[in-house]
Amino acid sequence: MGQDKDQKKKNKKRNRSSENEKSIEKVVVTKEEKVVTQQKQKQQQGNCNNPSKKKKSQEFFPFGNYRNYYGYRISHDTDEDPRLKVLKKEWFQGKDCLDIGCNSGIMTIHIAKKFGCRSILGVDIDSSRIEDAHWHLRKFVRMQSSAKPTEKKSSSEGADGSKEQSISHSNAETKSETKDLSQIVSFQKENFVQTRNLDENSYDTILCLSVTKWVHLNWGDDGLITLFSKIWRLLNPGGIFVMEPQPWKSYENNRRVSETTAMNYRSIVLRPEHFQEILLDKIGFRTVEDLTSSLSGASKGFDRQILAFQK
Repeated sequence: MGQDKDQKKKNKKRNRSSENEKSIEKVVVTKEEKVVTQQKQKQQQGNCNNPSKKKKSQEFFPFGNYRNYYGYRISHDTDEDPRLKVLKKEWFQGKDCLDIGCNSGIMTIHIAKKFGCRSILGVDIDSSRIEDAHWHLRKFVRMQSSAKPTEKKSSSEGADGSKEQSISHSNAETKSETKDLSQIVSFQKENFVQTRNLDENSYDTILCLSVTKWVHLNWGDDGLITLFSKIWRLLNPGGIFVMEPQPWKSYENNRRVSETTAMNYRSIVLRPEHFQEILLDKIGFRTVEDLTSSLSGASKGFDRQILAFQK
């Protein structure tokens, strides 16, 4: 009997110890689950606070300095930017030109290529877009080099028995003095409204295409007048200023891209419909030509007015 009692006591102790072990394991598992849950929550909070860890971080372009701007600006149905069709060759051929807000430089390069500028400088406020522009220029130069005609040498015997060599080109239009695009097109980072780096320059034609809104929203009415005044000063007598202003509705769509734009939007007095009057009566341009009626093939939302002012 005594042995049976001792055996029962031992069994009870074993059961208790096993139950204690199980309860300890439960506590440990519960604590581990809590720790894992807390770590996951912290990680999720960290991802929310750190945009770089998000799958897609939202980018802001307060100056309209969009990446791949021409990708959605130009319709897939068109071979070139429709605005090129309304520009006149005589404004660019053999002329010194300036493109304000050139973005990735594609329009700048196409103008030089199509119209034969003597020089054209593209300026943009965003250094990343200027890097893109230099990349595109190198690409166009490589394409231009590979497309150059091959020279064919032919020899003929002269009357005195000597051999004469002549060089013929496969493309009759190619001339030996033709410059490549890298000698015509250049790009530099500038805030046109505030810079003094261009004060000593002069140009025959200046372009400001879909830029006025961004100047206006970021620097207000004063910034817009500064833009127009500087353009007038940099133009040679008889020079051409080509402007593509965004409509007021476009301002409304972009007014909240930054605190500055939101604040300036509320204080703007000079609306886009006033620009023509300001440029003629206040700035001093002599004439204006509306090129819009000739514009066709523009993507939806980009069928904007294009005006050409003469100094």
